[in-house]
Amino acid sequence: MPNYNCIAVLGTTASGKTNLACNLAYHLNGEIISADSRQVYKYLNIGAGKDLDEYVVNSQKINHNLIDICEPDEQFFLHQFCEQLQIAFNKIVGRNKLPIICGGTGLYIDALHKDFSFTQIKENQDLRKLLEQKTKQELQAQIQLFPNEFVAHVDLNSKKRLIRGVEVADYLIKNSNYIKKIELPYKPLYIGIKTNVEERKELIRKRLIYRLDNGLIEEVQNLLQKGITSERLQFLGLEYKFVSLYINGYLTKHQLKEQLQIAIFQFSKRQQTWFNKLEKEGIKINWIDRNYKLQDVLNLFVPKIGFK
Repeated sequence: MPNYNCIAVLGTTASGKTNLACNLAYHLNGEIISADSRQVYKYLNIGAGKDLDEYVVNSQKINHNLIDICEPDEQFFLHQFCEQLQIAFNKIVGRNKLPIICGGTGLYIDALHKDFSFTQIKENQDLRKLLEQKTKQELQAQIQLFPNEFVAHVDLNSKKRLIRGVEVADYLIKNSNYIKKIELPYKPLYIGIKTNVEERKELIRKRLIYRLDNGLIEEVQNLLQKGITSERLQFLGLEYKFVSLYINGYLTKHQLKEQLQIAIFQFSKRQQTWFNKLEKEGIKINWIDRNYKLQDVLNLFVPKIGFK
């Protein structure tokens, strides 16, 4: 029987991850670590789905980590997440509490079982210019020329990641003293909230209407007033991209709703594809129905992992 020391709650956007994670934390003496690439930014509340009101269960506040730790005009990199994840994990364990990692950002979930220390390697602009001229097929062939230990993590279906993969492998070949491997402390039990396509569409539609009617547009306006540029908001994506386009007059209110709903649904499909990839890589995800009963979840998982 695996010796789990944390829980990872995952699922597509709007599936109810935060609610489940907070309730598990309440019953299992846990704390939340957010694994969401936009929740690290301050002032991105509604659009990033922080749902901070859900961090109170039966009048008890559930502690959370890796939320509101970065200014919105700064870039928060994957290697920073990996560092902060381990710091938060160790602190929670040191308090004799259970870490519960909650989120839908695929790379952040991957950090529980993959060593991303390579991400600290700086970009090589000269090499990048040469690589960008190559086709995806040419890059796939080039990546195979490197030792497998340097390129095993690379997504071969993404030209962007192939370029980065060649860049990293080239650096490692030339810098043999680079520390390549760290021991990850995480032994997660993965619990995924299962939704079908029609459920996801309806959940996304309802949530988007609610957010637009309850402060999302005002949130983006406030960000612009704080000096966050429209270009930065577009980089942050989805709600921030489309609402900024609406505010700047490039979209009507109807187009905003229609195009943003489609974009969020497409994002949810990419999330599910990433979770499917996790399973192909050998990660066991324990899927539960979205209409689960909490007690059933506790009865099912607590005996298996020995948490009290």
